[in-house]
Amino acid sequence: MSNIESTSGDAHKTVMGARATDSARVMKFTKELSGQTLRLETLRELAWSGVPPYLRPTIWRLLLGYAPPNSDRREGVLTRKRLEYLDCVAQYYDIPDTERSDDEITMLRQIAVDCPRTVPDVTFFQQLEVQKSLERILYTWAIRHPASGYVQGINDLVTPFIIVFLSEHMQGNMENWSILDLSTQKISDVEADCYWCLSKLLDGMQDHYTFAQPGIQRLVFKLKELVRRIDEPVSRHMDEQGLDFLQFAFRWFNCLLIREVCFLTNTSFRMYCMFHFPYLVVYK
Repeated sequence: MSNIESTSGDAHKTVMGARATDSARVMKFTKELSGQTLRLETLRELAWSGVPPYLRPTIWRLLLGYAPPNSDRREGVLTRKRLEYLDCVAQYYDIPDTERSDDEITMLRQIAVDCPRTVPDVTFFQQLEVQKSLERILYTWAIRHPASGYVQGINDLVTPFIIVFLSEHMQGNMENWSILDLSTQKISDVEADCYWCLSKLLDGMQDHYTFAQPGIQRLVFKLKELVRRIDEPVSRHMDEQGLDFLQFAFRWFNCLLIREVCFLTNTSFRMYCMFHFPYLVVYK
């Protein structure tokens, strides 16, 4: 047998093995999701190796604590939370500027400026309707979390949620999606899911966005210490060059690396899963 034939055979076996592994993992997910009450620890362990795209919306809602593990309660809770989001939008967003404080007007204007800048290289996010959805989510969250309000970087954190929850309703390549193809009800449901999942995510890291952002400062220090322990020559070289970790790592933690990877790959969603699942998150 030639080397080429041998290599081809090995590659075929690798692909077949990967498919068998994927199939087995999907079966494990399906089995876990079919129970009346989920075991979240088991689901977290399965999700650590990646979540199949079509299961991401369900898994993310569950592991972030937005959807309850009891299947009998799940639909009712989601319906109630989606209506609650609509009430918040009506109360805080759908009002004239005359009913807002000066600080609220300034914050809304900043959000309106940042939304078109969010993932600027992805055509889908340049749709006006998508930007308005992002604006509603961010402003409503900021008003309900006055300790931090809106801080640049939070806009990036919403984008994976938008894509994942829209994927339940849209087919094909994301670059070809048009949010206008969806009903107002479905858009509202997607926004609500994004809002509540963002809230759950930020509950554990709100000090990333309060005054002086102490949470991020703490993580940058931990990263510096980690590099010093595992690669002392690199750490020493950076010190000699006067390179401060804050100069490059601040954005990593501020945006959870969303700006550092290609948005259209599974890598970005796989990485984001690590930040979603509490016992895996490095800042916990």
